[in-house]
Amino acid sequence: MQGIDRWVGLALAALGAVVLWTARDFPNVPGQKLGAAFLPMLVGAGLVVCALLLVLRSFRARPGPASQAPASLWAGARLAPLAVIGSIGAYVLLAESLGFLIVAPVLLFVLFLAFGRGAKGALWWALAGGAVVHLVFYKMLRVPLPWGVIPPFY
Repeated sequence: MQGIDRWVGLALAALGAVVLWTARDFPNVPGQKLGAAFLPMLVGAGLVVCALLLVLRSFRARPGPASQAPASLWAGARLAPLAVIGSIGAYVLLAESLGFLIVAPVLLFVLFLAFGRGAKGALWWALAGGAVVHLVFYKMLRVPLPWGVIPPFY
């Protein structure tokens, strides 16, 4: 697991660096404090930070047999990627008709459950996460997300 973490961390760091390098040339948007590069730069920086943490963790981990890995990791390892792919497809199909504020929390809830969170925590994080993402996109970035069946209320 240590070698894999190092290689994945290095790949993520390279991807983050490419995103940061590319986004620096994005144009400013007239009338907005944050330009078109803000979100890609934020994502690129997040990728680099996560990559560094992953590489550091790989050096701190002690080598041991693979049989010592928790059983829940292996049980969820098959479901989680399918849940991510399925949620992306479901979002594409349902977001316009139902709206972001309905689809996103439901899909986040499913993803949190697929990744092993408890139902109570998953529900709280899904509702809060959907609301925060909607506010950031709608108010700060001025990117409207689909309202669907909910009429706009702000």
